Amino acid sequence: FFLLIENAFCVFSLPKKSFVGEIVLITGSANGIGRQVALKLAPLGVTLVLWDIDDEGNKETSRLAQNNGANRVFVYHCDCSNREDVYEQADKVRKEVGDVTILINNAGILIGKTFCELTDEDFEKTFRINFFSQVWTCKAFLPAMVACNHGHLVSTASAAGLLGLYRLSDYSASKSAIIGMMEAINSELHHGGKHGIKTTIICPYFISTRLSKGFKSARPCLFPVYDPEYAASRIVDAIKKEKNYLIMPPAVYLLGLKIFIPRKAVLFLESYIKFPESMEEAFARK
Repeated sequence: FFLLIENAFCVFSLPKKSFVGEIVLITGSANGIGRQVALKLAPLGVTLVLWDIDDEGNKETSRLAQNNGANRVFVYHCDCSNREDVYEQADKVRKEVGDVTILINNAGILIGKTFCELTDEDFEKTFRINFFSQVWTCKAFLPAMVACNHGHLVSTASAAGLLGLYRLSDYSASKSAIIGMMEAINSELHHGGKHGIKTTIICPYFISTRLSKGFKSARPCLFPVYDPEYAASRIVDAIKKEKNYLIMPPAVYLLGLKIFIPRKAVLFLESYIKFPESMEEAFARK
């Protein structure tokens, strides 16, 4: 209810944040949403710091960002699933670029197996990339934001983090952990008087990136699969308006009602949107 009010208010409110002079670090920047967010921010006067394990893709993102107006772009090879690598690259960024003021945690993985098909290693891999990478980046860059009471933490979670979805037990759990952590950080910042540090949690349905592996929505009118460029424009707009949450599309709010309605109604809703069938088509292994 409060999220709906916030979204309605933001329709009529003017953007508050200026990006000029901000140092923006984006994880998973070599393709997909990460690349598109970098391109949207490029002409806004920011310094871009790009982290990915795909060096060629990351260099291409840097080239495109500079063509799009970015003056300062720094590219780093970073395996965000490796704690030591995250902290090592964070030290390099502080020394070579400066203190990060906007952290956009975007790196992620989606395996798409059922719970019994997932190995222990699959679960650990999903949590290292999706959740622990965000723990480590926040640990690395938040203290400097706290020291000057200025900054913005942006975390890519998922609609799957608001509820458990078919073939997404590990993914849903990792994204739910992100939401819980970010809400706790936000509460600590508020009660610590650090009102200059904002948090934004991104909860999208499927985006047409490599992550989704050709997932097609059976009900595109209610649950469209967004293009990465459009999703990036919504994300940048949410950061500008300093929104607490960005949930897209709006029908995702209906899925969030699962905890309030009877189980039979939940099963009917899932049957209507044919989510399990779509997941089977995209991810089932024969």
